[in-house]
Amino acid sequence: MAVQESAYQRLRAADCADEVAYVQACLRLFFSPAMGAVAGGASAPSISIATVADIARLNKVAIFVLKALSRAGAGEGPSELLGWLDTYRRRTVSMNSSGIMDSLAIHQVLRDRQIDFVFLKGPFQQQLLYGDHFMKPSGDVDILVSQAGFAKAREALRAIGYEVAGQSRSLWWLRFLGEQHMIRGGDAKASTVDLHYRLQQPGSPSPRDTDGFLRRKREVGIAGAHVPFISASDTLLLSCISVAKAFFNREPCAGYVCDVRASAGRLSEAEQRDVLDYAIEQGLADTLLLG
Repeated sequence: MAVQESAYQRLRAADCADEVAYVQACLRLFFSPAMGAVAGGASAPSISIATVADIARLNKVAIFVLKALSRAGAGEGPSELLGWLDTYRRRTVSMNSSGIMDSLAIHQVLRDRQIDFVFLKGPFQQQLLYGDHFMKPSGDVDILVSQAGFAKAREALRAIGYEVAGQSRSLWWLRFLGEQHMIRGGDAKASTVDLHYRLQQPGSPSPRDTDGFLRRKREVGIAGAHVPFISASDTLLLSCISVAKAFFNREPCAGYVCDVRASAGRLSEAEQRDVLDYAIEQGLADTLLLG
């Protein structure tokens, strides 16, 4: 579903080229610290701090901007923007910390019931790509199981208080998209799980061998536990799928593009040589090249 937020619609209608360029300069600095400064200068009178904040928030790159400005040194960022970014960072830490705790509880119940699964995206991916669990706000826990294990995993989640959200009971979600949203609690601190057996997104092809994501999983250490996460190559492919989804829905996607950049940089030389052949096998060559 395309983003409907009024801020996004306002940005699409406005001339905010200077603000977009400012955020882009921050992202370049984040990935290439040797640049040493934000192109254009943070105090340019044409820059709207509110617009920069909206662009960074909608694209989920606010923490990238904060870290870039921190690396650039004192005086590179307007105090109003730095204050907003610091508040955003603290909220992200709170949200993702809750998600990590939920993930550990989910890991425990699925492991106890011997259900094969793997985590997707979220704070674990952020740690692997950026060395920080709190780079982007993550409100949902995404897990992938086999189609054969889907019902069993759903029942395991029900045992710890999760229930299928009404909208995702439809055939569209269950049969075509191959996922269901499950929610525990009904207040502002509700916990949400996206339970997948497919990785289908409207407007882009689905991987031919989704179960391969389970076979190729790796272990990630967190809080004394080791949880299963998708491989480096699958992380790159899934990030490219997210970019394609955003293009199809006309959504902001700079955060996904950053993940593509970081994922590609984390591949070993052997993985870099093999990733295109792997994408072809999965029917995702064009999706990879788009990313």
